[in-house]
Amino acid sequence: MSSAPHIPVLGREAIAHLAPREGGVYVDATFGAGGYSRAILEATGTRLIAIDRDRTAIAGGAELVERSAGRLTLVEDRFSNLAEVCAAQGVDGVDGVVMDVGVSSMQLDQAGRGFSFRLDGPLDMRMGQTGPTAADVVARASEGDLADIIYLFGEERHSRRIARAIVADRQETPFTTTRALADLVGRVVRSKPGDIHPATRTFQALRIFVNEELEELQTALAAAERVLKPGGRLVVVSFHSLEDRIVKNFLSGRSKTGGGSRHLPEVAQIAPSFQLLTRRPVVAGEDEVAHNPRARSAKLRAAERTSAPAHEIDEASSWPKLADVMRGG
Repeated sequence: MSSAPHIPVLGREAIAHLAPREGGVYVDATFGAGGYSRAILEATGTRLIAIDRDRTAIAGGAELVERSAGRLTLVEDRFSNLAEVCAAQGVDGVDGVVMDVGVSSMQLDQAGRGFSFRLDGPLDMRMGQTGPTAADVVARASEGDLADIIYLFGEERHSRRIARAIVADRQETPFTTTRALADLVGRVVRSKPGDIHPATRTFQALRIFVNEELEELQTALAAAERVLKPGGRLVVVSFHSLEDRIVKNFLSGRSKTGGGSRHLPEVAQIAPSFQLLTRRPVVAGEDEVAHNPRARSAKLRAAERTSAPAHEIDEASSWPKLADVMRGG
C-alpha cells in the first residue's frame, strides 16, 4: 500500500501497540482520514473493518477501499456499534481494535460543519447526519441544563454565567452561527493575553454533548472487549481528560487481579479480561507537538485481551442525556 497522506496523532505508537500481524482481522473504529487503516493494511493479508459516522469520511475512503483489493470494508455507523458491525460482516472475533477518540482535524477545518469558533459557519457540530444540532441544544435547553452541559463536558467554571447570557440573548435572536455564540462567550468570560479563547470550553462541551461522545466511548470499549480474541489488542488515543479518564478506568477495572483483605471473608474475583500494555499513558514527543500542536493533549492507552469472559457492562453514567434535554426532561 502507499504511504499515508495523513498521519494521525501518535500514529506510529498506536500501530506499534496494535502490532498487526499477517492474516489478522482488525477494526479501525474511527476511520477519519484513514491513517490507521493504511498502516494496518501494510501488514500482508490483513482484513480490516473501518467505521465512521461521518459520511464525508466514508466518501473520502472510497479510493482506499478500491485499492485494498477486498481487504477493507468501510461502514458508516457509530463506533459504539462495532460489535454489530463486525457481526454483519460475518466476523465474530478480531485481533485488534484501534480508536482515535473525538473530533478530527478534517471536521475542525470545515467551516460548514460548525465545530470551530475560529471559522464562522452554521452552529451544527454533528459528526453524523442525524439528530439535534448544537443550535437546537442552545435554543431549547433550559438554563440549568445548559449550565450543567458546559460545566460537566467543558469543565468551564463560568458555565452558569454563560448559560444565563445565552438564555437571555436567545429570546431576541436565536443562535445559528458559530461566530454569534463565540462572540457572546467572549463578552461574558474575560481572558488574559496568552489564555485559550474564551469559547474553547463551551464549544467543546456542546460538541461532546451533541455527539454523545462519552456514552459512545463507554459503549465502544465494552463492545471491543466482546469482539477481541484472546491475545487481541485494544489501542485508544484520546484528547480530553474526560475521555482519558473513561479509558483509564475501563482498562484498570478490567485488568485487576487479586485484591481484598486477608482479615475479611474471601470474595470471588472476576478474572481480568485485559492485561495492560501501558501502565502510564503514552504521550507525543516534542517533535510531534512542534509539527502538530493538537498532539499536546493526546494520550494513548493499550491493553491485550485475556481468555477470560467479558465483564458485565458498566452502569450508565449520570451525565445529562441528549434525548432528555431536548424533550425538556
